[in-house]
Amino acid sequence: MQDFDYAAPISTNEAVRLLADPAQKAVVLAGGTDILVLLRERRRRATLVVDVKKIAELNELAMTAEGGLFLGAAVPCSRIYREATIAEKYSALTDAVKIIGGWQIQSRATVGGNLCNASPAADSIPPLAIYDAVAEIAGPSGRRQMPVAEFCSGVGKNVLARGELLVAIIFPPTPVHSGAAYQRFIPRNEMDIAVASAASYVELDDKGAIRKARIVLGAVAPTTVRATKAEEALIGQQPSDALFIKAGELAQLAASPIDDMRGTVEYRKHLCGVLTRRTLAIAVERAAANKK
Repeated sequence: MQDFDYAAPISTNEAVRLLADPAQKAVVLAGGTDILVLLRERRRRATLVVDVKKIAELNELAMTAEGGLFLGAAVPCSRIYREATIAEKYSALTDAVKIIGGWQIQSRATVGGNLCNASPAADSIPPLAIYDAVAEIAGPSGRRQMPVAEFCSGVGKNVLARGELLVAIIFPPTPVHSGAAYQRFIPRNEMDIAVASAASYVELDDKGAIRKARIVLGAVAPTTVRATKAEEALIGQQPSDALFIKAGELAQLAASPIDDMRGTVEYRKHLCGVLTRRTLAIAVERAAANKK
């Protein structure tokens, strides 16, 4: 492990000041499940590690006045899946945080850190994208917001500038007759990363037809991929197995995966179709049950 200084500020402004210090090469520690490994293996270098776990704002987890969700960037996964209201309204998020590592990891790992790490295989990012979540960012020039779908700019890269800190992820309210689901494929049952993943979101009209749909794929491109042609094929249609199979076939066309030891291009594309079909079926079932 390389040598570095450590700071644990108790306010967002102090964290931003430390991260913006031109005399330091500072990195953020939220859960630490990724950054500590990177520092130990010397794949990242730092002279200062800024631990943001003691900042109250970053540990806030609450429904907003508008009926959405405020998820502080330092909230661990285990807190999220223990909240019944979140499981009811943002079920795809709950699907994802339950499978990020084992339970020890889930007590430390954060969705904020998962997003900032910007892995193409990150489990929480496809669910964030289907909910149209927004990233709240604090920096030396003040605060700004941007869609989570635009936050990752490449493999291991995000849009944060020097001195900027992800404060929270804010979800809009979910309407009645809406539902969502997330699934991934992994070669082992636990402690592995996705070979391919899919998150689906649907809203149903009064006659049970699909009024709105969003499908986001993970691990099959440098960043998450929106399967827009598959979404368009669903609009105005009554849910059916045949419709989900068609959507899965169209979703495969949006993927541009790589060949590696974990799977071939053809295999990953096939998985996109399967996972899209399965998550759509679950999302529709949840939407039909969501009447409040």
